[in-house]
Amino acid sequence: MRHLSATQVARLVDVDPAARPYYRALADGVRALIMDGQIPVRVRMPAERHLAETLGVSRTTVTSAYDLLRERGYLDSRQGSGSWTTLPDPATTRENPWLSTGDDGLIQLHCAAPPAPSALREAMAEALDDLPRYGMGNGYDPMGLPVLRERVAARYTERGLATRPDQIVVTTGSQHAIQLVAGLLIGPGDPVMVESPTYPHAIDVARQHGARIVPFGISHEGWQPDLMAATMRQSAARLAYLMPDFHNPTGALMDDATRAAVAGAARRNDVILLVDETWSELALDDVPRTAPMAAFDTDSRVISIGSASKLWWGGLRIGWIRTTAALARRLARHRAVVDISSPVMEQLVTARLFERMAQTRAERLRGLRASRDALTAALARHLPEWTYTLPRGGGTLWVRLNGDTSTTLADAAVSHGVRLAPGPWFGLEGTLEGYLRLPFTLPPETVADAVARIARARVQGPTGARRHPDSLVPMV
Repeated sequence: MRHLSATQVARLVDVDPAARPYYRALADGVRALIMDGQIPVRVRMPAERHLAETLGVSRTTVTSAYDLLRERGYLDSRQGSGSWTTLPDPATTRENPWLSTGDDGLIQLHCAAPPAPSALREAMAEALDDLPRYGMGNGYDPMGLPVLRERVAARYTERGLATRPDQIVVTTGSQHAIQLVAGLLIGPGDPVMVESPTYPHAIDVARQHGARIVPFGISHEGWQPDLMAATMRQSAARLAYLMPDFHNPTGALMDDATRAAVAGAARRNDVILLVDETWSELALDDVPRTAPMAAFDTDSRVISIGSASKLWWGGLRIGWIRTTAALARRLARHRAVVDISSPVMEQLVTARLFERMAQTRAERLRGLRASRDALTAALARHLPEWTYTLPRGGGTLWVRLNGDTSTTLADAAVSHGVRLAPGPWFGLEGTLEGYLRLPFTLPPETVADAVARIARARVQGPTGARRHPDSLVPMV
């Protein structure tokens, strides 16, 4: 189907003639039909005049409904070619079929997770067509489907790191990847180095395995390789967890010279590097091209992990590990204590999304840039005393609060409709209270609204009582 007539649309749309305003009810009806698949995407809608005549309403009413659908992202109109049904760009609009604010109704600013790309629906449809070919087997492949391992290996090779599919293990997300590596390689009492601040779940995994956690500090400017080398030597670390590509939460990017130095220090001190590349594809600005950390590895001690969650969608729950073929086989055998294999359908969808890498990355970058701009503009307007270094990639801002306490602020923000991630989540033993992680993975207007709410929470507190003015003076 390439177009719908006015008669067909009128028959499909069930709008109460008494609904007020009628144009909004009409737009809501068309939107519901698109979301239900009854009106397909990329179908030309009837001209406004023809639909108005068929419905028995004014042309202004239909024009207003079409305008609202365009604003929400469900119509795309071009001069001379009419209006075509589409789905909202998940990157830039609040009116988003994939976006959830959570069951509690709060703006989920504690989670740096973007919505799904518009290509997801098409990739899912193609994966569903692929699925019967896999139904003759038992559905269990501890290494992961060959088609997806081939895509992941090819992407590493494109990035300058020659990789074979037998070096890839597909996991059920990056958290599962960290869990598998830690479960195989570390035990109670083993020293494990982590950045401070760092990804909170990496700390959770180390604690779960009884490791002795050894933090080393980083800043917006990045890593100090000499301090890292000293920490490796003095702690006798067994493993070090790093996020060199648009670090979560600081957004820092490790340059190639530092990568080489860190890999060399790990070699001299017999430390395994577990390198989280979850954000590696999301450079928002022109930055010097960096090689994967494993490109500087000369003795197979760098284990890389990646994920579909940031580039595409966390709901896919697909990640991967890149390592030696021998260790990949060991990890696949070890995963039996956690699970047997990752879901086949999600793997097929992710394989199809790899075929749309350029398209989906462009969409994701467009959205992240727009939301980053909205976030920094809102901070400048509402909270100018807070400071940060603008990240050149990734999806988070690491903000210094200059006098506020992030845990107290997070408690107050809940009553103003925002859930926050306070600094101590990303550190050890109550440190980092002066920091707050603010993601820019939600639509721009949502991010701006959240900052305005945070500013109110900062002044009014959790009960609406105004704070004493002295408490608003930033710490020098």
